[in-house]
Amino acid sequence: MFGTQVAMASIPNVHLVAVFIILAATLFGWKALYSVFIFVLLEGLMYGFGLWFVSYLYIWPLLAIVAVLCRRNTSRVFWAVVSGIFGLIFGALCSIPYFIAGGWAAGVAYWVAGIPYDFIHCVSNAVLTFFLITPMQKLCMKLLGRQSVTGG
Repeated sequence: MFGTQVAMASIPNVHLVAVFIILAATLFGWKALYSVFIFVLLEGLMYGFGLWFVSYLYIWPLLAIVAVLCRRNTSRVFWAVVSGIFGLIFGALCSIPYFIAGGWAAGVAYWVAGIPYDFIHCVSNAVLTFFLITPMQKLCMKLLGRQSVTGG
């Protein structure tokens, strides 16, 4: 997660983090949260532990929780929609600490300023997930010696 996010950092809000979180959640269930929190910690170590970091402590685990709860769904369209919606609401979820720390004006300003990036995040998440989730699941299942995504 972290390596691909850093490698793709020059393209704003285009990365494979959501794909990897969904992949980990569908393959490993609740254990996927370990990799999510390691990713968040690495982000903090790399970029500093600012106010944005607080939001990462609940946003990325939220995606993992949704993916674990829906992990039996094998439709790449379903996962593309989930990933796209997540990208679209990412900025709103990130603005919560700014609402708390700086009040209504700070939270709204933070959220509104990021809306164009949320649209990019939405589309890139949906497209990347649509094309990559199934082949990545098949590859991982082969490497893990499994017959199905849910561990069968």
